[in-house]
Amino acid sequence: MASLTERSPATTKKSLSHRRALLALGGGNAVEWYDWMVYGLLASYIGPLYFPSGSSVTETMSALAVFAVGFAARPLGAIIFGTLADRIGRRAVMLFSIGSMVLSTMIIALLPSHAVIGVWAGVILLACRILQGLSTGIEAPLNSAYIVELAPEGRTARYGGILSTYVQAGIVSASLVCFLTTSVVAPDAMASWGWRIPFVVGAVGGLVFLWLRRALPETLHTTGEKQAEPARVGQVWAEVWQHRLALLAIVFVVAGAQALQYTWTTGLPNLARSAYDENPDTIFLVSTLSGICVAALYPLVGRLADRKRISRTFIASRLAVVPLIFVVLAYQQPGMATFTVVMLVGAPVLAFTMGLYNTVAATLMPTSCRVTGVGLGYAIGVAGFGGTAPYLLLWLQDHGAGWAFPVYGAVLCLLSVLLYVLVFRRGAVRVGS
Repeated sequence: MASLTERSPATTKKSLSHRRALLALGGGNAVEWYDWMVYGLLASYIGPLYFPSGSSVTETMSALAVFAVGFAARPLGAIIFGTLADRIGRRAVMLFSIGSMVLSTMIIALLPSHAVIGVWAGVILLACRILQGLSTGIEAPLNSAYIVELAPEGRTARYGGILSTYVQAGIVSASLVCFLTTSVVAPDAMASWGWRIPFVVGAVGGLVFLWLRRALPETLHTTGEKQAEPARVGQVWAEVWQHRLALLAIVFVVAGAQALQYTWTTGLPNLARSAYDENPDTIFLVSTLSGICVAALYPLVGRLADRKRISRTFIASRLAVVPLIFVVLAYQQPGMATFTVVMLVGAPVLAFTMGLYNTVAATLMPTSCRVTGVGLGYAIGVAGFGGTAPYLLLWLQDHGAGWAFPVYGAVLCLLSVLLYVLVFRRGAVRVGS
């Protein structure tokens, strides 16, 4: 009985430590996703001010092109800062990640329009999105690696589900703040300056979680085998090359999830507003409700994966998602009711696609090169397939080939399952398989 009494305070302290770490980690991640998604949601307001052309669709597509270019910086962020995280530790890189996001978001909030400073407005906007790309290029994979290293035995997917819930909270908050802003601010004022309010909110929230992250514990060396000096860059990259099939699997595990994520959170709302001229208040409200549904399902996905094994749950859920992607075809012409149905039917699609992909990606690499490998695979997957999804959706719809988009998403999901199975059969999946 005495030993139980002695262990109890330590167990309680560890549990509280994990909760605080999850708050700092997840909250910072939520802010990052909030800042990232706000730009996508407000692209139809940003386009006319920074890329005026006289066509609302063209202006929105120009803003979305900048949205996509931000993704191109993600591989660079993963290469530079992923290697640093695997050599010197996770905590310092996390602080940089959220700090750079706060800075770039505040600059966008205060940036003069094309009418005031000419082409420099678009150039500075693009530079800010590249900085945000560097930040998010390391944020998601670093958090995925950190959560796998922090989670107790048998709770890996559940902790991953909690992290996904925070991510979804950031996405939902972006929709909610945009909805509240458009509800309070008059349409003309919204187009002129009101769209800046959500960016200011994001920058202030980022400062709060930047402060909280200062107390995060380091997880790079958790086995008591501390290295005398940081691993050499060559060592880290040699290990990544050794696990190159796993790297390719990570690319498509991420690609399948992110293509769908940006279709529902950015592509469909912008299609509704710029192409079909739907009411923006209603668009943001429906997007928020859809996001809440996704967030509510994330913990269930994590519990299911821990109970039934991560590998089985991932394969089964990713295959089940394939036919559901085709619900996008229902929204081929204006109609708020149809838009609402497509967005809400998409909630379970996103929950089962997004709820596990971070954890699955992190299990494919060893600790010594985990952030670099996951970061590079994540960045390529998001840049090549996630960031381009909204643009591709609008482009195909504008050219009368909307049917091709769900086929594209289904192929990405099937490729992710095939590559994961190949890596799994080689015995390379490491945690909670």
